[in-house]
Amino acid sequence: MADLPVVFVHGIRASRTMWRAQGSIVGRAGYRAVAIDLPGHGDRRGEPFTLAGAVDDLARAVDVVGGRALVVGLSLGGYVAIAHAARYPGQVAGLVAAGCSTRPTPAVVEAWALAARAISRLPDAGAGLNQFLVDRTVPAAGAADLAAGGFALDVMDDVLREMAAATTLADLARVQAPVWIVNGRFDHFRTQERRYLAACRDGRLVVVRGAKHLVALDAPVAFGRVVLAALAQLDR
Repeated sequence: MADLPVVFVHGIRASRTMWRAQGSIVGRAGYRAVAIDLPGHGDRRGEPFTLAGAVDDLARAVDVVGGRALVVGLSLGGYVAIAHAARYPGQVAGLVAAGCSTRPTPAVVEAWALAARAISRLPDAGAGLNQFLVDRTVPAAGAADLAAGGFALDVMDDVLREMAAATTLADLARVQAPVWIVNGRFDHFRTQERRYLAACRDGRLVVVRGAKHLVALDAPVAFGRVVLAALAQLDR
């Protein structure tokens, strides 16, 4: 068993089950892999989400696996992982921040909030639309992994309120560990990836061909190779 563990952090409305394929890839390579549920998601649905609480939960997860890890976050999980790396530098051997290369400014967050509020007013609170989008935009295996942990449809207000106060670029500039910024080629959240890269002390940008926002589900093998390459570099 390799020494450096991996802690995975999921995206908004999803849960730790979205990382099942990546956990298998990392495990077969001899690394310990742990995926957590953020507040308000997965087995913790109904709990209020705060960014500070999510960061502290991630810190506790890293403590459980030995106090230092490669942290891999996608979308909301990427934003949480960046904030964690800035606040708990000693816990982070490396950071993979995927699908989070748009700075959550108040204007951007308000646009997301308007869309979320419109969807929440649907008779089923958006459950049908969410399933429609998952079925048509995510490969079948990835869709099954997403569905396994359920969808937190009522968490959007909490998350967007918290993200409006996030200081992602400033946090990224404080990260001392190597950073991998990973985006799908067709991800609508990659609008500022060059700015993110410039903010890193030790950063590299990886764009995965053919993938969209949920890059780890769209291209699990390619994303797994990125994670394993990061682990190999950190082991050296």
